Amino acid sequence: MRSLMIWVGILLALALFVTMFDGRGSQSAGNTIAYSAFLDKVEEGSVREVNVAPNVITGTLSNAERFRTNTPNDPQLIERLRTRGVTINARPEEGPNIWMVLLYQSLPFLLFLGIAFFVLRQMQKNSGAGGAMGFGKSKAKLLTQKEGKVTFADVAGIDEAREELEEIVEFLKDPTKFARLGGKIPKGALLVGSPGTGKTLLARAIAGEAGVPFFTISGSDFVEMFVGVGASRVRDMFEQAKKSAPCIVFIDEIDAVGRHRGAGLGNGNDEREQTLNQLLVEMDGFEANEGIIIIAATNRPDVLDPALLRPGRFDRQVVVPRPDIDGRVKILEVHMKKVPLAPDVDARTIARGTPGFSGADLANLVNEAALTAARKGKRLVAMLEFEEAKDKVMMGAERRSMVMTDDEKRMTAYHEAGHAVVALHEAASDPIHKATIIPRGRALGMVMRLPERDSYSYHRDKMYANLSVSMGGRVAEEIIFGYDKVSSGASGDIQYATKLARDMVTKWGMSDKIGPLMYSEGEEEVFLGYSRQNNVSMSNETAQLIDKEIKSIVEGGYDKAKQLLTEHVDQLHLVAGALLEFETLSGDEIKRIMAGEDIDRGQPGAKNTPVVAAGTSIPKTRRPKGPFGTPQPA
Repeated sequence: MRSLMIWVGILLALALFVTMFDGRGSQSAGNTIAYSAFLDKVEEGSVREVNVAPNVITGTLSNAERFRTNTPNDPQLIERLRTRGVTINARPEEGPNIWMVLLYQSLPFLLFLGIAFFVLRQMQKNSGAGGAMGFGKSKAKLLTQKEGKVTFADVAGIDEAREELEEIVEFLKDPTKFARLGGKIPKGALLVGSPGTGKTLLARAIAGEAGVPFFTISGSDFVEMFVGVGASRVRDMFEQAKKSAPCIVFIDEIDAVGRHRGAGLGNGNDEREQTLNQLLVEMDGFEANEGIIIIAATNRPDVLDPALLRPGRFDRQVVVPRPDIDGRVKILEVHMKKVPLAPDVDARTIARGTPGFSGADLANLVNEAALTAARKGKRLVAMLEFEEAKDKVMMGAERRSMVMTDDEKRMTAYHEAGHAVVALHEAASDPIHKATIIPRGRALGMVMRLPERDSYSYHRDKMYANLSVSMGGRVAEEIIFGYDKVSSGASGDIQYATKLARDMVTKWGMSDKIGPLMYSEGEEEVFLGYSRQNNVSMSNETAQLIDKEIKSIVEGGYDKAKQLLTEHVDQLHLVAGALLEFETLSGDEIKRIMAGEDIDRGQPGAKNTPVVAAGTSIPKTRRPKGPFGTPQPA
């Protein structure tokens, strides 16, 4: 509204300006006639009244018509007018109005000045942090709003990290409790964790619990194209914090400004390093900043400068991990409070089926379930919607709109059936959660396995089982369709198996010929022109030996899958036929099919377990083309 009123004022000023300059011509009403014609009318007696002004005569004719004429210096004019009985009005010569002259001359300048002021004000408002003349001002925001307040009650599933930060809040509220034993308030805490684990949520909870001023800023807000601006903003931020001490300053994504120094090209005096140097000095330099606690968050602690991580700057490094099953239950319960739930919804069941999910993933899962229920027109969100949302998040959305040929459909079914049969006959494999030939995401079909409990390390037998399962699809295609009909659908499986075998040989020391040594040739981290290699130097003979070991391990999984599918080819046909009919099977249904039992899905009067042998014709179904494969384990 304010901007609109300014523009309206500018337009009115323009209109007034035009009107004032045009007003002089409009003040003199009547038709302009020649002076000779005026004299003729006077002689004719048709002029009734005149107004005589210097060089101008205006008047009225007998027929009430107005006229105007310019007069020369005629001394006999007055006598003629009196002889004809014309009423004469004389006007004195008016001098120019000084105020009007000043207004006429200054109005364009004032108008230009107003427009320039308005434009500069908008630039200042949009640039933030002091506007166009305030590049060096801090962009830290002071959180004081009451709406949307987050407390530790809203943070679930990361109890250890929360306890670490609760102690900082307690120190701020009652410092004497710790000071009487000689304890000092921590100067900083670094939150480290994967994306979506709740680092920023923890910081917001501190702001809600501490009861002290809370400044928040992103690491990227310090870095500008102008040299010295970042360092100036760091100084200004700490100056603002000193005025509000005790207070908390939260720097999100600190790796944007805190990267390892010396990693760039050139002399190293770039803007980023100057900003980091200033940050190091302000956090723990000659001048102590008492009462200012720095809390930073990053998911890249490996690239941070060592000087930034030492005690005195960040006294505590708080790891924010992915939640375990109990943590996932608590997180789901927090998000489910906002959703109307059906009686059959069980948070623990959902948590068991979502290993490796972060807090953000679980929030997205609850939201997707609510959206799915809304699309169906339901008033409550049931367990069915949570299962559909989980499948969508983990495997991708279903794609039913593209056409797939009969042969491609049969090959997809046998490919996924191969994964499923091998997985069920490998004792160390994770249980099958679901198998489908409905395209999801970038995969044409999928077999999803979920662990029975949270796993924090892999064992050798499970790795070999995963290799066999990953080769099951390729082997099934070769057994059913022949060597020449093997498709490229197993590319993702081969990629996964090769990477797993390489890690077993070069990182985890699971090769008897190589031994417990770490080799990571070709894997290096590069940032800002600086490379780091964490590998043991190796000879050509060692590299060739590593390649042979990787090939041997992958081929071992291939041979094991071929042995299992050859022995249980009848089960392969059963599962593939069921997939062709039902498209999606749960793990329990696959077990029943392999045991020779029927599947009852409420279809009256029919045994729903089909047996489809190789070469059987299958009706056409719409399916898109795409890569095959099973998802990698969490």
